Amino acid sequence: MTTIGVLALQGAVREHIRSIRACDAQAIEIKRKEQLAEIDGLILPGGESTTIRRLMDSYGFFTAIQDFARQGKPIFGTCAGMIIMAKLIQGQAKAHLGLIDMTVARNAFGRQVASFEAEINVAGIADDFRAVFIRAPYVVEVGDDVEILAAYKEHIVAVRQGPFIATAFHPELTDDHRLISYFMDMVAQAK
Repeated sequence: MTTIGVLALQGAVREHIRSIRACDAQAIEIKRKEQLAEIDGLILPGGESTTIRRLMDSYGFFTAIQDFARQGKPIFGTCAGMIIMAKLIQGQAKAHLGLIDMTVARNAFGRQVASFEAEINVAGIADDFRAVFIRAPYVVEVGDDVEILAAYKEHIVAVRQGPFIATAFHPELTDDHRLISYFMDMVAQAK
């Protein structure tokens, strides 16, 4: 059985666990870096990217996740997870993991009060996906090897590069599990 870990430092961990289980996969909360050896794929949930990075450093996850990525194991970042995975962050001198060749803008759609839902087309996955945007980033620019999966009002909100996928929105906050199922397929192919 496929086992997906959800980095349990901050964010919508329970919601991701529920969505993974709805796709008939085993889900575990990753609270220690040693647990990365037990999983086939990893989800970096939303939250606050600066806080998540600080906690990753405190608990030794930063290098461990980079090693996990070097093994070609799939990683899915949602919202803040997208920021953590970006090669460049607009207005910041340093990025975090740098796994996807993209530049992101933090809180690009506005603050918490500007949160919204929209129906979007996610290439090859769904033409009617209900996306939940909460203090969401968006992608300003992508490298040549990055596949754009979705846009909202001409702003890139979902991308894939090899075994890595990232969304500016929160697929775990709906009962539509098609994006998580797509990630499961990525993990199965990588095994």
